[in-house]
Amino acid sequence: MPDIDSVAERLAGKLRSYRADHIEVRLEETESSAVSYRGRELEAATRSRDAGGNVRALVDGGWGFATFNSLEAIEKRIAQAVEQARLAGKAKSEFAPMPPASADVTIDAKHDPRRISLAEKKALLDEYNQTIWSVSGLQTSSIGYGDSRRRCILVNSDGSVIRQERADITLRVTAVAAGSGEVQQSGISMGSRGDFEEIKGLHARVKETAERAAALLKAPQARGGEYTVVLDPVLAGVFVHEAFGHLSEADHIYENPQLKEVMVLGREFGGGHLNIIDDATIDNLRGSYAFDDEGVPGQRVHLIREGRLSGRLHSRETAAKMGEKPSGSARAISFRHPPIVRMANTYIEPRDVTFDQMIGDIKEGIYARNWYGGTTSMEMFTFSAGEAFMIRNGRVEELLRPVVLSGNVFETLKRIDAIGNDLEMNQGGGCGKGGQSPLPVSNGSPHIRIQKCLVGGR
Repeated sequence: MPDIDSVAERLAGKLRSYRADHIEVRLEETESSAVSYRGRELEAATRSRDAGGNVRALVDGGWGFATFNSLEAIEKRIAQAVEQARLAGKAKSEFAPMPPASADVTIDAKHDPRRISLAEKKALLDEYNQTIWSVSGLQTSSIGYGDSRRRCILVNSDGSVIRQERADITLRVTAVAAGSGEVQQSGISMGSRGDFEEIKGLHARVKETAERAAALLKAPQARGGEYTVVLDPVLAGVFVHEAFGHLSEADHIYENPQLKEVMVLGREFGGGHLNIIDDATIDNLRGSYAFDDEGVPGQRVHLIREGRLSGRLHSRETAAKMGEKPSGSARAISFRHPPIVRMANTYIEPRDVTFDQMIGDIKEGIYARNWYGGTTSMEMFTFSAGEAFMIRNGRVEELLRPVVLSGNVFETLKRIDAIGNDLEMNQGGGCGKGGQSPLPVSNGSPHIRIQKCLVGGR
């Protein structure tokens, strides 16, 4: 059976011979492992391999898409995708041109999780599970670890041949406590670009997480209403990703007339101190990449600059439809899916306010940290903080039960009146959109302060 490199070389000179406006072939090989626990028991420990590819063709504005697991029949799949596109095509194709690219992006041994045996991974997680259960008052717990090393080759009718390797690690730890008819939970979510060292030595954090779950059973609940709220970098990063970042994805915008009227470049969305950026070029973050899955270089995009909407995230198709430039934001979670517009590393740029300055003049407010859930609908959002504390007379005081924050994202952005100097990027979890989840991304922020934020409570 031919390997993906020889197939890519053979296809590089042939794709232009097909009658299509654009064709791209993606070939992919993945090795992965996973370890999970439910309560005290090991649930699964697995290693797996996956290989395959897809063809995407554009003809007269219509798309064809075919996937395959065998490289033997690839010419047949190309013809199939072209025919699908021809049947769907009814208008002029709109697809931003890009110069051909040739690249070979590799990872070093330190960032390859395959160098760590499955037994060694399990041994570390056994320790974390024992640490969780050294805390009394827990009802159950869960640990989920996953890693992958993926090698992709993109060949397209532009003449591009782009080889990319990437590795990814995720770890999620959750402790659940129960008592007197109440259930509370606390968790850790983190990841890395394949460096196993970054998830070692977390025993103290794991124990603190389990202890917090138990402590939340006795914590009071905040009184509902409007507060001055300070968000930590994790919750603020999730807010900017979920509530604003998705609104910046151009496929949402050009398909939605209502959103198109709102997301007008140059419109004021916040104070002059507010800058929101999506950047695929930052070294060693899970959302970073050299090229997206359409062969466009990853880029730094200023979504909001000094309070005004200044950019958005594009695929080659959305850029052409909206008369703008591609941003290198078309990504797919695997060869089984076509690329769609996605975020990379989305964050609020830091300013110069210290945390003590931020809380110093708050008579009564709430400090919300971490998160474990939320929903967005257009510009409306609801997020559950993972933990919260009362702020009184400029000091962080007692632990509260997790609070729910809700509101309109555009109004909330305008109510951000202080931005910290302590940017942190959250590498945990992954993004879901269009049935593709979890896509590796990062999000982050400094601490931020929001005036008149609606907090749900008793």
